[in-house]
Amino acid sequence: MPEAPKSSLKPTDYNLAEKNKKTLQFIEDVTSNADEVQKRVLCEIISRNANVEYLQKHGLKGHNDRETFKKVMPVITYEDIQPEITRIANGDPSQILCSKPISEFLTSSGTSGGERKLMPTIEEELERRSLLYSLLMPVMSQFVPGLEKGKGMYFLFIKSEAKTPGGLLARPVLTSYYKSSHFKERPYDPYTNYTSPNQTILCPDSYQSMYSQLLCGLCQNKEVLRVGAVFASGFIRAIRFLEKHWTLLCNDIRSGTLNPQITDPCVRESVMKILKPDTKLADFIETECSKNSWQGIITRLWPNTKYVDVIVTGTMSQYIPTLDYYSNGLPLVCTMYASSECYFGVNLNPLCKPSEVSYTLIPTMCYFEFLPVHRNNGVTSSPSVPKSLTEKEQKELVDLVDVKLGQEYELVVTTYSGLYRYRVGDVLRVAGFKNKAPQFSFICRKNVVLSIDSDKTDEVELQNAVKNAVNHLMPFDATISEYTSYAETKNIPGHYVLFWELSLNGSTPIPPSVFEDCCLTIEESLNSVYRQGRVSDKSIGPLEIKIVESGTFDKLMDYAISLGASINQYKTPRCVKFAPIVELLNSRVVSNYFSPKCPKWVPGHKQWTNEN
Repeated sequence: MPEAPKSSLKPTDYNLAEKNKKTLQFIEDVTSNADEVQKRVLCEIISRNANVEYLQKHGLKGHNDRETFKKVMPVITYEDIQPEITRIANGDPSQILCSKPISEFLTSSGTSGGERKLMPTIEEELERRSLLYSLLMPVMSQFVPGLEKGKGMYFLFIKSEAKTPGGLLARPVLTSYYKSSHFKERPYDPYTNYTSPNQTILCPDSYQSMYSQLLCGLCQNKEVLRVGAVFASGFIRAIRFLEKHWTLLCNDIRSGTLNPQITDPCVRESVMKILKPDTKLADFIETECSKNSWQGIITRLWPNTKYVDVIVTGTMSQYIPTLDYYSNGLPLVCTMYASSECYFGVNLNPLCKPSEVSYTLIPTMCYFEFLPVHRNNGVTSSPSVPKSLTEKEQKELVDLVDVKLGQEYELVVTTYSGLYRYRVGDVLRVAGFKNKAPQFSFICRKNVVLSIDSDKTDEVELQNAVKNAVNHLMPFDATISEYTSYAETKNIPGHYVLFWELSLNGSTPIPPSVFEDCCLTIEESLNSVYRQGRVSDKSIGPLEIKIVESGTFDKLMDYAISLGASINQYKTPRCVKFAPIVELLNSRVVSNYFSPKCPKWVPGHKQWTNEN
């Protein structure tokens, strides 16, 4: 991900070594004094917001000490503050959650009631995000020297934005950041020297943006020292785009002219400053892309690449084998941990294996607390995170410096922009310490069963979607006796697969169109992040239903029991990932069907569309 420098120096007087040294010293200082910094951060947040409605409602009465704060303020989820969020979105100017004006809403990839959650933010949060970005490259330069001598080829994109009824923008955090002056007008820094001109990143047409960013990356292929995107899925999508369109890109490089499909005038102008006729480069790309195997295509086309900078933790780990194939086993680097609510921390050992990634939380970002998580017994290994907390559980929360090595916790944050003891929903495990600050491995997003890109579908949502689809089978006197699901990522874009075992009581055969209608109904029932991925971002492919032979789920249970599951506690898993189980299910498929078209999706929340 791109870093936002704090310096306004010119290339001539830029002292990189000195700047890096100061940055690393900052990390030393805040991690050595983590508890003092956290106390100060909480005091700052609740002092400046002492008069906001939300804190007054809970009786904080101007106290700014940790003990009173923990005693009177409840631990909350998004649904608890949704009324306040709605008031702000509708234009209420009162100091509801924060004393500073809410500048916009950041739309989370997590959803509530099928719609993206709206996270309030304030203007100064951009400073804090920029600070975290500015830590990344000084850390990286300790492990990979000389990165300032070349460029980064990052595939970065903006997503659609909407306005709330009160006129505030609602958009993803990265769209907000890329459109801000912190990114667009960033001062000189050798670490933020990218192959993609800003205009190509800020182009709202995803095809034109991807095409022009790839073209610029190919034109500067010898200068590229690192490649990346935000998520692993996005980077692989860029490589698959190259597989499909390399002949057009070669034509542009050979002739020095830009394909007429690229119509955005700002994009055309910025690309033409880079694109020059280069027959030799076009021939080289053509030779490499024409070969039967695309193994190692990254290092073949961009031979000086040192690493791939993408998130491969959590559900993104499913893309590691594909990344290894395309990159010839280059290091896969996860640099930072962030969300729409707040930016959290950095990876201080970026060349570690993906399975060993841990993030050091930077104590100045927000006030951190941790709710201990207990694993369920029995077959499932999913963390047990209660929806609402008892008084006893509220008291179990611990501070940043008091977490225990090896224990799992749910992250709870209090931010400068109006979230107080807010449960983020991420489950983290303490992997070690940097001075007095803990380092956490990201374990999972609680309750998520399916994810391809930034979408997150939980078990309840999947169950409701399947229930809606089953109505199409009723005229044929058929029902689903069992089902499970799987995120298929071998093909790009990936797609959801549902395995259905049917109970057929009627004699009329079910036509394929009915199963296709079932696919579409499920997609229509899923949340807006999934539907945006299908319709707008094109990051998710059509949903597939695979009908399996009768008795398949009995075989699945037998297999689980043979691996040690208890027959008394066995429940059909609603999502499968383990390769032998997927193979077993696939070996018993009798027919399969895809969604015939995209589900409906519009930017913004449904109720806003209805009100406008």
